Amino acid sequence: MAIRANALAVMAKAPVTGQVKTRLLPALSAEEAAELARALLVDQLSHLEKLDFADRYLFFAPDEGRALMEGLAPPCFRLFSQHGDDLGSRMEAIFSKLFATGHQNIVLIGGDLPPVPLGFFAEAYAFLRSSNQRVVLGPNRDGGYYLVGCNQSNPGIFRNMRWSHHEVLAQTRKRLTDMNVDYHLLPGWFDIDTPDDLKYLRSVSGLSLATTMPDTLRLLQRLEANKTAGPID
Repeated sequence: MAIRANALAVMAKAPVTGQVKTRLLPALSAEEAAELARALLVDQLSHLEKLDFADRYLFFAPDEGRALMEGLAPPCFRLFSQHGDDLGSRMEAIFSKLFATGHQNIVLIGGDLPPVPLGFFAEAYAFLRSSNQRVVLGPNRDGGYYLVGCNQSNPGIFRNMRWSHHEVLAQTRKRLTDMNVDYHLLPGWFDIDTPDDLKYLRSVSGLSLATTMPDTLRLLQRLEANKTAGPID
């Protein structure tokens, strides 16, 4: 199979009860949190079937989740397990593998966020098409980023970084500036990690999201009807 210049990698945990979306507890039960993780991943991957200008990959964890993830991923995704001790090393390993495969413009997103508009990816790849080193970032509403893309290997972006706090994007931008790397910010987006994120999702789930994340919205409607997810009312 020919390798295209563009690659899209989705990072995701297998939606196993007790191992995903734990920050939503006790607003959701462990079983409901796993259902939500599964629905978000299915909606994201189904949405990305329409992205026809990049080779698509799903990098999953843990290793024993392969059978589950193979059952959830559309055929257009090639699956690989994640490797690394923390988020930064896992992202670095994904970029290294895909550059070694022959891809030139690589974009990485998480699997647990509402489907990212396809236009954002088109903008990202357009910026990365350059002989100069470039990085693209998608700002998250929690101060991190939902997307990172590179057109050259640059492990320094991910090493010795403290993750999961509201200054991750700001620190990454400073690091890129100090390294004299040209970068571009995409429109903002959001993920679903906390009860507040669920409330925000309900406030913005208009027609566009209703068509791209049907499994997730059906699940939330069921939880609301059962009155088991009070914080999202």
